[in-house]
This record gives sequence, structure tokens and C-alpha cells, in this order.
Amino acid sequence: MLHTLRECPARRVPAGDKTMIPAGEFVTLNQALGGNYTVTWRGNMLRIDGTDADAIGMKPEKLVFSPVSDEDIHEDQVWDALNTIFDPEIPISIVSLGLVYKVDIDAENKMVSIDMTLTAPGCGMGPVLVSDVEYRVAKVPNVKAVKVNLVFDPPWSKSMMSEEAQLEAGLFF
Repeated sequence: MLHTLRECPARRVPAGDKTMIPAGEFVTLNQALGGNYTVTWRGNMLRIDGTDADAIGMKPEKLVFSPVSDEDIHEDQVWDALNTIFDPEIPISIVSLGLVYKVDIDAENKMVSIDMTLTAPGCGMGPVLVSDVEYRVAKVPNVKAVKVNLVFDPPWSKSMMSEEAQLEAGLFF
């Protein structure tokens, strides 16, 4: 059992709804996978982003972006953020899995739109994964809003995975 050292943002599993765990609360650590933590608090299963791990006494994941001298959103930094997000059930980056289809930047509104899919249309963790993407991409310099569009055309297949991801998953012989 752990306790929160500070107020901690979290998301309900599997709905992805945002909530805040107050400082000084006891939580039970259920899982640490892909840089994120799944805890139980007051009977609710919640996901804590790895960048907030210090709130439960763990080493936080640091998202480090190269300094920018302008007010633009840099697409490479968006992709860097996306590459730090791991599928909740397979500890492989969503980029390496081939789940991200498109990134569009609306410079005027400082918004990033992302088309992505899931490994299966009925994936119960879909809302949590969408929430992970929104949370991490919002940390990219100059991003004010993130919109994630779940799309299922084309349907995902293991052929969309990078060779490294296929090796890691044991699918490449």
C-alpha cells in the first residue's frame, strides 16, 4: 500500500474519466506497466501517468523536449510524446505497434488532432489509451488542445507493427 505525496491526476479504468486523488490518500498498487501505474483508490481502479509517478513515491518518467524559440508546435515533438505511450496490455509503444495513423497540427488554434486505432475494435482499454494520448501530447511545448479520433479503417493488423515491435512481441521469425 502506498500513499499519495501530493494531489495526483488519474484516469478511471476502463472509462478514462479524469479524477484527482488528494494528497495523503492510501492507494493500492496493482500494476506498473509501460511507464504507467494502475492503482485502486476508494474502490476505483485508476491509472496514474508515469510523469506523475512521484505522487506515489515512484521515479517519474520525464518527457524532455528540445527547446523551441518560436510559438509553433513541432510535429517531431508530438511524435516523440506519442512514442512514450505504451499499449496498456502490451508493453510496446503505440507508434511501434502502428496504432497512430495521422497527426495534424492546427497552428492557429494550437491544437493537435491525432487519428489512431486500437489493436481490436472492442478493446476495453480504448478510452484509457485515448486519455493517455491526450495527456502526454498536451505536454508538448505550445500545445493547447489535443483531439484524438479513433478510427478503424484501415483495420489494424500485426503487419503495421515495426520489425522491432514484432521481434519484441515474438511475432517475427
